[in-house]
Amino acid sequence: MPPPFHGIYDGYMNLGFPEMVFLFILALLIFGPKRLPEVGRQIGRFMNEFKRASNEFKAQIESEINSLEAEVKPQILPPLHAPLNSLASRIFNPPPPEQLAAAEAKAEAEPVSEPEPTPAPKAAPDA
Repeated sequence: MPPPFHGIYDGYMNLGFPEMVFLFILALLIFGPKRLPEVGRQIGRFMNEFKRASNEFKAQIESEINSLEAEVKPQILPPLHAPLNSLASRIFNPPPPEQLAAAEAKAEAEPVSEPEPTPAPKAAPDA
């Protein structure tokens, strides 16, 4: 099976020496020998201006991307004090011994009650 036909030029559209000679002769016939240097200068100026504008656009896009990357991300800090009665609070700020003794005595004095059984959920009647 032959490869699919992609046209005369490959994907890069390269112009060889014969194509450039043909384009030069065509331009010479269209514009004439007196106007051809002027047209060449105008094309050169246009290409230079286009290159400058595209470089400015590229630099502006890159600077915007860099400024977005350089923005300071907010840092989430831990709270100044650990929440009351939390494990961290008890580790870093242990209660005084009197308070510990009072809490132990209170826990021993209270009878341990069994939790009440949870009532079974009522089933919805089927219609």
